[in-house]
Amino acid sequence: MDEADSHRRRVTVMAACGGQIVYCQGFGMADRAAGVHTGCDTVYDVMSITKQFTAAAILKLEMMGKLRVTDPIGSHLGPVPADKEPITLHQLLTHTAGLVEGLGDDYDVLSRDDLLARALASKLHSAPGAGFHYSNVGYSVLAAIIEKVSGVGYERFLAEHLFVPAGMTQTGYVLPKWAGDQVAVEYDDKGDGQGKPVDHPWAPDGPYWNLRGNGGMLSTARDMLRWHRALSGTGVLSEAAKRQLFSPHVRIPESEEFYGYGWVISDTGHGRIAWHDGGNSWSFANFARSLDDGVMVFWVSNHAYQQGKWNLEDLQQTLTSGITCRARRQAEASAYL
Repeated sequence: MDEADSHRRRVTVMAACGGQIVYCQGFGMADRAAGVHTGCDTVYDVMSITKQFTAAAILKLEMMGKLRVTDPIGSHLGPVPADKEPITLHQLLTHTAGLVEGLGDDYDVLSRDDLLARALASKLHSAPGAGFHYSNVGYSVLAAIIEKVSGVGYERFLAEHLFVPAGMTQTGYVLPKWAGDQVAVEYDDKGDGQGKPVDHPWAPDGPYWNLRGNGGMLSTARDMLRWHRALSGTGVLSEAAKRQLFSPHVRIPESEEFYGYGWVISDTGHGRIAWHDGGNSWSFANFARSLDDGVMVFWVSNHAYQQGKWNLEDLQQTLTSGITCRARRQAEASAYL
């Protein structure tokens, strides 16, 4: 993506190597009507990148002795229908539980109890463990289990046990104290504003349960760098937990890639990469970490689609690979200075 084209779009790009920023820049407008430009501290919806936070929270509870990923879901949810009894937390984490992808629109008003009731009543795509079926519902069920096991709200648990230890003060649903102009407006494929994520129907403690746990988390480029740094050490997750997070547990159909826990795992010419994307009808994001040399790339756009002109979702692999290569070259050049 050249700089001139980036200005016509709306995007923030972060690249780091060894935990140090190599590049961070915003292009275009976070809020066109208010004249607010994007930047490294602009707050965006990171969408399905949220899943890695949910997965990390489950592993944190396992570290605390509160659960095991091998537990059947009934251990934490109470009696479940016979066809759901074999489902384990591991299968929810790896999209192999057989659950449906979704139960409605992201912003439908749906309580936790209603989500669980509908998920448990849904028809399975396949027997638990028999196949990979990407499921937002499965990650919302994991969020419900986090609440039931911890005794606190989903976001509160993530804040206390993941975000605060990582130094992430700008990530969450409703707990961070963002400035009024800090959250990006999202734009549709015609360029029309669709408001900020918090302008859509939300519960007092975050999005309703079609979105909670599987998406909807808000964050900044700088906080995603802090998350990368935290995952490079053991201040949040132990080495054993991180091995579970980044293990290639199950092959993704029609792909050479695998799914870990909330991460896609890819083997490349530069070693193993853990990555995940996130998207809705307006925004798109990609977050990638090299598990071998510590290079990290995060980019996010609040205007990812333009009729007849661009679709960042289709370009994501090219963009991420190009930014990663440039980050490596810049880091290597700096090493010789």
